[in-house]
Parts: sequence; structure tokens; C-alpha cells
Amino acid sequence: MTSVVCVKNVAEAKKYARFNPDYIAIEPPELIGSGKAVSKERPDLITKAVSAVKMAKNSTKLLCGAGIVSGEDVSKSIQLGSNGILVASGIVKAKNWMKIIEEFAKAML
Repeated sequence: MTSVVCVKNVAEAKKYARFNPDYIAIEPPELIGSGKAVSKERPDLITKAVSAVKMAKNSTKLLCGAGIVSGEDVSKSIQLGSNGILVASGIVKAKNWMKIIEEFAKAML
């Protein structure tokens, strides 16, 4: 079974990383579903969460979530050190969900 722990801040990322979940997803609640990507609004949150997860010295990987609506948002989160994204409304609310999924996937390469 794969485990994903969603956290709202760096303190929670650090706290839960020691339990070695497969993934920790950093998602500030105020940005979830907003269309305002955490990678643009609070890039420091991603870089600090990356450091917090690495400090656990285990196999946990960081995902970035909250407000992701474009391939640019995905690319930026990867550049900031996340291993991937966690997304829901960015796809569900899209007019052409297949196109946005493809855009997200291409941005991960």
C-alpha cells in the first residue's frame, strides 16, 4: 500500500516525515482549489518542506499540491525540489481535462 500524508506547513512535514510515509504532500489550505499555485504564491514553502523531508533521511518523497492549474505550475514545483504533484480541482474544474492531464504530464518530463 502506498501512503500519502497531506500537510499544511513545514512543521507538519517535519513531524510526519519521521514515520517514513511514501509521500508527503505540502498543501496550504488557503490555496487548495484556488487556482493560485503554491509554487508561485509561496515557493519558499516548497523549498523548506523539501529540506524538512530530506532531514528525515528516509525514502519519503515530497509532492506539491494546492492551486495547480497549468504545466508551468508543475514545472515550477519540480524546479523547487518536489518529486511530483498532488492535484484534484486543477483537473476536475478544467474544461478539457484530458488536455490538462497531458500538459501536467509533459511538464513532469
